[in-house]
Amino acid sequence: MSELPDGARAVVVTASNRAAFGVYEDTSGRVLAEGLRELGFTVEGPHVRPDDAAELEIVLEEAIVGGADVVLTTGGTGLSPTDVTPEATRAVLEREAPGIAEAIRRYGAGHGVPTSVLSRGLAGIAGRTLIVNLPGSTGGVRDGLAVLGPLLPHVVSQLRGGDH
Repeated sequence: MSELPDGARAVVVTASNRAAFGVYEDTSGRVLAEGLRELGFTVEGPHVRPDDAAELEIVLEEAIVGGADVVLTTGGTGLSPTDVTPEATRAVLEREAPGIAEAIRRYGAGHGVPTSVLSRGLAGIAGRTLIVNLPGSTGGVRDGLAVLGPLLPHVVSQLRGGDH
């Protein structure tokens, strides 16, 4: 496995009305930030935002413009009417990377979570930033990190102009 390039930066965004309004604590964002630190990233966030596409687009754009190598979101990927994270993400993506999102869903399903296939999460590139939507549960975040951990050093290197 290759090493993460020096100075790799990640931004964590949590999409949750209840966490944004203080109904409960954002645990999935905290787990996601801790997991990224363990992988070697300098982590900003979690930025907790309500399930609002316009607000989510703003925080995603800020991360891209700010030079983040990776932006991982948690929450807002399900089927409820308020789940709008994929729509906000699609608005900022230049190119999708569907294999990543598919691998995360497949990993969850293969590890006893049949509802993981209900996630509408996306993955793709905006500028030199990889954006991936993860489910809003700590289990979904851990599944996402299990898939992404081995991929991120290579992805960050490629996005910074490295060779295949």
